[in-house]
Amino acid sequence: MAIFKSFLMGGFECADHVNRSGDRINLLKETQHDLRVEDDYIALTKLGINVVREGICWSAVELAPGLFDFSEVGNRMSCAEKHGIQQIWDLIHFGYPDGLYPTHPHFCDRFEQLCIAFADFHSAFSQQQLFVVPINEISFLSWHSGDARGTVPFAVNSGWDMKYHLAKAAILGIRALKETVPDCRIVLVEPLVKIHGTLGQDALEVFEMNEHQFQAMDIIAGRICPELGGSEDYLDILGFNYYWNCQWEIGTGSLPWPEESFNRRTDLSQLLGLAYARYQKPMFLSETGHFGIGRVEWLSEILAECHKAIRAGVPLLGMCIYPVIDRPDWDDLSVYFDCGIYDLDRNKNRIPHEGSLKTILLMQKMIGHQQSHYPEDQNASANTKIDTNGTDQDNYRNHLQHI
Repeated sequence: MAIFKSFLMGGFECADHVNRSGDRINLLKETQHDLRVEDDYIALTKLGINVVREGICWSAVELAPGLFDFSEVGNRMSCAEKHGIQQIWDLIHFGYPDGLYPTHPHFCDRFEQLCIAFADFHSAFSQQQLFVVPINEISFLSWHSGDARGTVPFAVNSGWDMKYHLAKAAILGIRALKETVPDCRIVLVEPLVKIHGTLGQDALEVFEMNEHQFQAMDIIAGRICPELGGSEDYLDILGFNYYWNCQWEIGTGSLPWPEESFNRRTDLSQLLGLAYARYQKPMFLSETGHFGIGRVEWLSEILAECHKAIRAGVPLLGMCIYPVIDRPDWDDLSVYFDCGIYDLDRNKNRIPHEGSLKTILLMQKMIGHQQSHYPEDQNASANTKIDTNGTDQDNYRNHLQHI
């Protein structure tokens, strides 16, 4: 039995954090997906996309500590039921209620309450199996809030502290979710990156930088920081987010895409293979996409890399195009990126990006031709081992990350 209803998925922006200006943002409302969800879902089904990533916006659903209103979330659940859409829910997508942050003494208790309340609501309101991302991109959020002063608590030199406490909350939240809804599926989502060292750079130093990207999953799995009570059982389905700027060279910044002269990039299929070699869990590409005229070329390239990974034995369950609807800049809501399947006009009307639509329909035909290669259930390819000897092992040791 297939885990997901379609290989191609769509993601809706739902960041709700406090930005660098100290203002609360809510991209679910900025893009009016909360008001136009039915039209958005109908548009996706016409493209053969039947799985979406959504977020509850914790800052919006918690009216007071322990008091929740999921009525808007319930409306999206009802629309999903009506149109045959499968939902994956983010509980934290970078935002928390006012006055709360990862190192706050009440953070874990409040998050556990959220997990239990949402799981209870979902069980009462939806016929779907619950798929939930407790905390989206712990690695990025810990850097953004703890080192880059991008959101609360606007700290520096505190990235590890943020990561430790976010992972602690995730572990407690996963326990609460599983106790409340035993058959729920836990989805962990992290960035997938590679940093390229420069000539003469210490290889061990670069390797250790790479390892940072796996710390959150390793903590939740109990591989490091065992005092937090992590477990391999908490690694159910793994999502990896990948964009053009997920590969860069130390000291020079992001590698250009596409590269015109020579290709310094490591193939995405290889990065996915290395992640699977590390965890041996079902995976999906949980976010990917580009902007402007590069949208079409990027989607085509990434689907080809997904096919390569699957043929190599990676149980890759899907590819999520993110975002479905164009989004504004977090720190300047007047600036949009032309990065969706649909752009927005000043009245938030959806303007189809014709190149993306045509490409997605073509991709669906390619997926149909390749369908026999795709894993069907959580045990698919469970015994497949990615070769980590020789060249692959060398590449693994040079798979680099900076948080």
